[in-house]
Amino acid sequence: MLEEVPILIRNRMWFMHDCAPAHFIVAAREYLNNTFNNRWVGRGGPQSWPPRSPDLNSLDFFLWGHIKSLVYRTPVNTLEELKDRIRTSFDLIGNTGGIFQRVRDNMRKRAEACILQGGGHFQQLI
Repeated sequence: MLEEVPILIRNRMWFMHDCAPAHFIVAAREYLNNTFNNRWVGRGGPQSWPPRSPDLNSLDFFLWGHIKSLVYRTPVNTLEELKDRIRTSFDLIGNTGGIFQRVRDNMRKRAEACILQGGGHFQQLI
């Protein structure tokens, strides 16, 4: 997927690692360091991600739920159908005008609310 992203953008991208225990092996972290030039966020990475903070993770507060709602709008009958729906759903999101700007705006609002609350609970402010 990244091959379609212009090199100028890729050179500024950061990767958000999910920190799953199976992905914490040295080889995975070395790969991320080499691929993203130390521009990744996650456990053991150059930038730590706050623990238990799904409200500050756009993948958690937006993407996964939205993808699931698109994929499972109707029952899925086969593995191949599931794969096709996932691909189609990501294409749909990628081609929806303004969606990423809205996610960035929401992320900024969440970060500001978190700062105002001194790192405490802020969901009621959003």
